[in-house]
Amino acid sequence: MADKNKNSAGVLRRLMRYASPYVPMFILSMVFAVITVATTLYAPILIGRAVDVMIGRDNVDLDKLTPIVIELVVVVAVTALSQWLMSLLTNKITFNVVRDIRNDAFCKLDRLPLSHIDSHPHGDIISRIITDIDQISDGLLMGFAQLFTGICTIFGTIIFMLRINLKISLIVILLTPLSLFVARFIAKNTFMLFHKQSEARGEMTSLVEEVTGDLKTVQAFGYEEEAEERFEVYNKRLQQVGVKAIFFSSLTNPCTRFVNGLVYTSVGIFGALAVMNGAGTFTVGNLSSFLTYANQYTKPFNEISGVITELQSALASAGRVFDLIDEKEEIPDSKDAVVLSEVDGSVEARHVYFSYDPKVKLIEDFDLHVRPGERTAIVGPTGCGKTTMINLLMRFYDTDSGEIRVSGTPIKDCTRSSMRSMYGMVLQETWLKTATIRDNIRYGKPDATEDEVIKAAKSAHCHGFIKRLPKGYDTVISDAFSTLSQGQKQLLCIARVMLSLPPMLILDEATSSIDTRTELIVQRAFAKMMEGRTSFIIAHRLSTIKEADNIIVMRSGHIVEQGTHDSLMEKGGFYSELYNSQFAVE
Repeated sequence: MADKNKNSAGVLRRLMRYASPYVPMFILSMVFAVITVATTLYAPILIGRAVDVMIGRDNVDLDKLTPIVIELVVVVAVTALSQWLMSLLTNKITFNVVRDIRNDAFCKLDRLPLSHIDSHPHGDIISRIITDIDQISDGLLMGFAQLFTGICTIFGTIIFMLRINLKISLIVILLTPLSLFVARFIAKNTFMLFHKQSEARGEMTSLVEEVTGDLKTVQAFGYEEEAEERFEVYNKRLQQVGVKAIFFSSLTNPCTRFVNGLVYTSVGIFGALAVMNGAGTFTVGNLSSFLTYANQYTKPFNEISGVITELQSALASAGRVFDLIDEKEEIPDSKDAVVLSEVDGSVEARHVYFSYDPKVKLIEDFDLHVRPGERTAIVGPTGCGKTTMINLLMRFYDTDSGEIRVSGTPIKDCTRSSMRSMYGMVLQETWLKTATIRDNIRYGKPDATEDEVIKAAKSAHCHGFIKRLPKGYDTVISDAFSTLSQGQKQLLCIARVMLSLPPMLILDEATSSIDTRTELIVQRAFAKMMEGRTSFIIAHRLSTIKEADNIIVMRSGHIVEQGTHDSLMEKGGFYSELYNSQFAVE
């Protein structure tokens, strides 16, 4: 499918399918285009008549000239009105099409597997949805506006020219198509250059998003020069590809103008001879009208060449957007998938195998049994598979083999939304949407009352700093821009879970950004919240999980030890080594 989207004809057909719902609007736009062209082409006839009335006479016959001038004013007014209405409709078609494409691209993100998001630069995805679709808009806007009128003008001028003089008309008709062949040859070779330009733009967007995402880290490690060097490489690549694309596409207009100049000169020469030898059958007014038509006939060819340049860029960008839309989606829920409404909290994993890369083994033959209401801690060295197990429990990734059951039901047989609603997650990495603090706490329970929100905030020990903010709970914050510390953001995420209180909890380094004093308070709040709820706790500070009912010790994707804190310490195995290493004096 990706190869298909690198073919300009295939991409254009697909764009036309997006435009198909707006066919009535398209037809109406064409009607106004025809009116615009017809009145535009009728004006030279009136001008020619006016020239014949005035030329060769000492006194201008106002009785004959005045009706011609009045008619000309009316024609110009009709032309302006119809052109405005045509532009209004074509703009509406363009922006509706672009809106539909952008909606499809954005909605596709919700259906993509997490593996795709994790394996592709976020900046490139952003570039496709925003920058590339803007390029489509620019190309279509110019194409719709000029292509319709251009085609109508070409056919209309042919009809008017044939009525004036057949022989000179044939000269114009035979010579002008040369410019189209030139434009087609150049455009055919510029599509791939514009495609490479869009890719280079996506790489640059990814780098900018990466650097601006955590500029403090960049500056703290003195990475500014390296970042600038990488930016220079991407910028140079974009410049090289962009210059080539623009250069080759810009050849179209001067080439077509050269051909059209030859046509206009030929018309002038043969027209002048016809006036001198025509014995009044071909007048100066006719020549004036014919030269105007010849100019109007060649003008669309120049405009269409410009349209081709914009259209090639738009098609290249559309191909990248369609690549995203065509990506393989997450396996949908089966039609008979179970909707979980209540669970007892039991979780079981049977012979689970999973790896992100088939060549690198991670989780192998993993078995787990968690009883309802049990607090289970998962510990182990970095990269042992702790967070991966959480991803599998939430079905962000599906197991390669084996199965995971919740309350006896395989999670692959449940709807994802209902299964995930049974969990409340507090992760090490905080995420807040751009909204008020109240709306952020309500994220998992939009219908919560004000009292419930305040109660959850007090339980998470964030009510105090919220009230000190200028607008309290009405303060607008975001994940990227706010005056809140990382610890305060994490407290808001904890309050969000405390408000919804689902039957099962996942705490992945949930207190990693909180100071020790606040952590002790929050741990007590967690203990109260976890009463009667199945909980999975991932923590590197092993002192925080001493009260867990069951501690699972993982190493290289396997469970190597399992038990309570005291039993594992008495055993003196790997867990004991991990625990004692955190308090060892170097």
